[in-house]
Amino acid sequence: MDSAVSRSHMGGPVPKFNDYHIWKSLYCLSTASPIGRKKLAELIGLGEGSTRTLLSILQDAGAISVKKKGVTLTPEGKKLWETVVMSTAEVDLGTLTIGEHDCAVRVPHAAGKITYGCEERDNAIKNGALGATTLVFSNGQLTFPGDSYPLDEKYDRILKKTFSLSDSDAVIIGTADSYAAAEEGAVSAGLELLGGLNLQKDNAAPVSILGSGNELLALAFMVHDLVGGLPVCAKSKDNLGIRIENGKVIDNAYTGAVLEEVLKVGTTIRRIATSGPYKGIRVIVTPLEVNNRVIAAIGVVDLRSMTGLDDTLKLMDEDPDLR
Repeated sequence: MDSAVSRSHMGGPVPKFNDYHIWKSLYCLSTASPIGRKKLAELIGLGEGSTRTLLSILQDAGAISVKKKGVTLTPEGKKLWETVVMSTAEVDLGTLTIGEHDCAVRVPHAAGKITYGCEERDNAIKNGALGATTLVFSNGQLTFPGDSYPLDEKYDRILKKTFSLSDSDAVIIGTADSYAAAEEGAVSAGLELLGGLNLQKDNAAPVSILGSGNELLALAFMVHDLVGGLPVCAKSKDNLGIRIENGKVIDNAYTGAVLEEVLKVGTTIRRIATSGPYKGIRVIVTPLEVNNRVIAAIGVVDLRSMTGLDDTLKLMDEDPDLR
């Protein structure tokens, strides 16, 4: 779920998370629940706004239940977690790694999916780590993939003491200047080995279409450019909205009456706004549908009202000589 939008477009903080944060939420909820939203935000390392969006995605997929006492996994959520179960631990592997902090991740039954470990290293780096070392466990021994070179006995003992390893398990050790970055890199590489998260509800579109808000942000900027830099507002269903002006995000928790109405009724609406920052200005808001399901609404200032085209059309209707 990486953002496709250049940072030069971003005028303020944008809700941002990826599969790692969803995995971390499932992990936390599988070990202790119910958990309050604020506490969960602290545990997964996100702001409350992004956590709210993430929870909306999980709730929409039927994976969690949100009540006054906090958030819990549903039976469907427990099944989802079982497909991506991994154990994590902070370890110190000295010269084996290059960062100040190391995070080891046990990926069950994934050894057969590893070739030389290069893919896992690259994936970890892409997700914030400085690097990653991949090992496979077979016949009671941890070895480097590809040539079956055994791990140093000292580090072998550390990892065996840390995890209860089984034949065909893989261990990915992310390394970075912070433990959080090391964990995110290693877990992300592990998720790739396991086939990623499969968040889907019934026959609806996969929720990852607008999973992190970044895809909607990219789409909103595309519309913003297409209409010559006019203000653009967008909101996905049940999640935070955004407002863009002059090439920048000026509000990343935006909503409006017309946006909400379009999300509800699923049809395009042209209307003079009666409230909010565009009060008194005619706007056009249209729904975005996937598989017959409204997943977002995008609005712009009505070009015709700004250019005077509406007045010209009225005059043409009144005076046939102008047609």
